[in-house]
Amino acid sequence: MTQLTSADLVQAFTDELRLCKLEPGEHVVVLSEPSSRQDYVAASFAAAKACGAHVIAATVPGGNPDPVPSTHTGAGPGLSSVLQDTVAQQLLKQADLVLDLTREGFIHAPIQDEILQGGTRILFVCDAPDVLVRNMPTAADKPRVLSGQQLVHDSSTMRVTSAAGTDLTVDLTNVRCDYQVGFTDDPGRWDHWPSTMVLCWPEISDGQIVIAPGDILLPFKEYVREPVTLTVSGGHIERVSGGADANMLETYFADSDDKWARYLSHMGWGLMKTADWFAQAMYAKHEVMGMEARAFAGNFLWSTGPHPVLHRDSYAHLDIAMRGCTVTLDDTTVVADGTLVES
Repeated sequence: MTQLTSADLVQAFTDELRLCKLEPGEHVVVLSEPSSRQDYVAASFAAAKACGAHVIAATVPGGNPDPVPSTHTGAGPGLSSVLQDTVAQQLLKQADLVLDLTREGFIHAPIQDEILQGGTRILFVCDAPDVLVRNMPTAADKPRVLSGQQLVHDSSTMRVTSAAGTDLTVDLTNVRCDYQVGFTDDPGRWDHWPSTMVLCWPEISDGQIVIAPGDILLPFKEYVREPVTLTVSGGHIERVSGGADANMLETYFADSDDKWARYLSHMGWGLMKTADWFAQAMYAKHEVMGMEARAFAGNFLWSTGPHPVLHRDSYAHLDIAMRGCTVTLDDTTVVADGTLVES
């Protein structure tokens, strides 16, 4: 039987690589593991050729050292076969663009920083085909996220409130701020297709976070059923209260046996206007990473665990996407009651 599953994806991957400013003669490595989507490998290979690039498809053994399940979570360290293989690392470092089609990526692995330092661009792709196509980025998204990043950089305080009871004050002094835009067109840049968000890694935050019914816990990929109240002091979650969802979070923190599990990591807001909040309910958990929730326009996204600025290495990484919040940086409101505010 003729295999045509990649045919519908070639145009989307070609458009994506052109957003990444892939030039004729550049070198592309399509990185995969045996469980990667082979239609993505084929579409990436064809798209790179269509752009006139040199392309190599490299398949490495699967498996990683994460002590907990990590497929499509964003919490794992990447593949052992790359982390422990200097030949594989050199191949990636010598590429102009790496298309990372592995199931977990190398988001929290130091080796990724080493690869980027040489100027290699990395694009991580793992969500379902219709998620990619539905949330195809545009060049106009980049000025939007850069404007948000600059606003965080120039502000001293972020305040997050909600009708559900959230009231969190975040110190932005000397904070590291970043963004994701869904494509990588600058040397040494990692990005994730699809994603459009502004984020930062503060050190100190104080107050209360109330996770409301309908908010999304990732990587559990579950919608909250009952309110969960978290008391935060100095960036540390001092108390978790509520019903069944609160009990699950509290048990997760305890079972992780991780000293950084109760500390806040990155936080920010989503700008991806094409994202569907209810998409997570339409897929099996292994099919998607949950980027539509993470990058949903007007959300407040915050996380726990790893913190690169404070050198906190942790596998206990939760991303919690919330709707209905107001996010204000000094005197500028960027999200009002869950609606994105844009000038």
